[in-house]
Amino acid sequence: MASLAGMLQARGHKVTGSDQNVYPPMSTQLEELGIEIIQGYKAENTDLERDITVVGNTIMRGNPELEEVLNRKLVYRSQAEIVREEFIRGRHSLVVAGTHGKTTTTSLATWVCEVGGLDPTFLVGGVVQNFGQSFRVTDSDYFVIEGDEYDTAFFDKKPKFMSYLPEIAIINNIEFDHADIYKDLDAIKWQFSRLMNLVPGNGRLICGIDSPVVVEVLEQMKGKLFTTVETFGLSDDAKWQARDIAFSGEGTSFSVYCDGEKWAEFTTKMIGEFNVRNCLAVIVAAHAWGISKEKLQEAFDTFESVKRRMEVRGIERGVTVIDDFAHHPTAVDETLRALRQRYSQNRLIAVFEPRSRSSRLSVFEDRYKEAFVHADVVIIAGVFNPEDAKNYGEVLDVPKLVADIAATGKPARTLDDADAIIEHLRPQLSDGDVVAIMSNGGFGGIHEKLLTVLRYA
Repeated sequence: MASLAGMLQARGHKVTGSDQNVYPPMSTQLEELGIEIIQGYKAENTDLERDITVVGNTIMRGNPELEEVLNRKLVYRSQAEIVREEFIRGRHSLVVAGTHGKTTTTSLATWVCEVGGLDPTFLVGGVVQNFGQSFRVTDSDYFVIEGDEYDTAFFDKKPKFMSYLPEIAIINNIEFDHADIYKDLDAIKWQFSRLMNLVPGNGRLICGIDSPVVVEVLEQMKGKLFTTVETFGLSDDAKWQARDIAFSGEGTSFSVYCDGEKWAEFTTKMIGEFNVRNCLAVIVAAHAWGISKEKLQEAFDTFESVKRRMEVRGIERGVTVIDDFAHHPTAVDETLRALRQRYSQNRLIAVFEPRSRSSRLSVFEDRYKEAFVHADVVIIAGVFNPEDAKNYGEVLDVPKLVADIAATGKPARTLDDADAIIEHLRPQLSDGDVVAIMSNGGFGGIHEKLLTVLRYA
């Protein structure tokens, strides 16, 4: 929503918004754009003159501002509708979807298109550091967008990615997530099959078949797809394969094979097998849009990643503090695995806040027991807003989860909040330690607080 606000302003519209608990990096971006944010939702906010009200997908019936919009019969639309009609229709659209890796892959694809001379308009669910923002509006015919499987609005329960008119669709992987709105994995598979079915005959469907569920959906869609399907992964069954993968402190190198023949070699500053897959998906999409191998490598060399994706927030007294958005157990596992590869000789301390709707629920409790295996020490905060979490299902039992992790012999404990965690960590941290802080929210400003405490220790 913050990104869309900036895009509409770039088009010449006057934009204001209502929100609560806004935190960086989006609060910073809005402030820099000069977009006025009214704190809190109030019926009287609808007195502001407007052509249209854009309703975000977290806004539900009972919200006083929404209720007044409905009572006054004001024109309202979803974020996805506005993006489609104002920015995508008539353009070449690349939609990046999947349970994990969407933001990084979309950001990388955007930068590859930029280096490749396509001058893309883009919309990403995070701040792309090469551009210093999460969106851009240009006059080119190319559009790159992160395709979210979460629902669209209170009045439109289909995934947002169903609105984005994909000419090329990347589906990195499919797992169960969003337990607050999806009953089971089959419900999610159904939505991704619908996305596959949207890709036109002159487009490309790019699927990561290292994900068993993607393979299942492709099997179910056999004979029903009317576009070119390109598969990618580390698997021998993939059309586009990454082989000869080598990790180092400087990044990753790998070879790309197409139909069994060596196609090119690449290096990237990113780490982890999951980022190799992200790169591979982008390579396939870029090839479809005519971007050369040389431009791909140039983009990989200069890509600065995304804020809050294994982002080093600072180093104080030899302690590295890393900020990551991971909240699904697979993302937590892959993030810590990649950090272990990069910091193989360092003590890795994982700090996790159950904050997303799914991570606050017990549905992933067993998965989380295994997700922290690559960390040396584990600290899990209390569930964010547990009373709200009860509205969506059984709440995660953090003390039990911590006890289960500790039973494996790994030091683990739970502390209520950011301040308690900092107070606990401060005397224990030493030169060489790496603290990986994982949350999909502000987490009480823990990153800067910890760096400040270290700075003046």
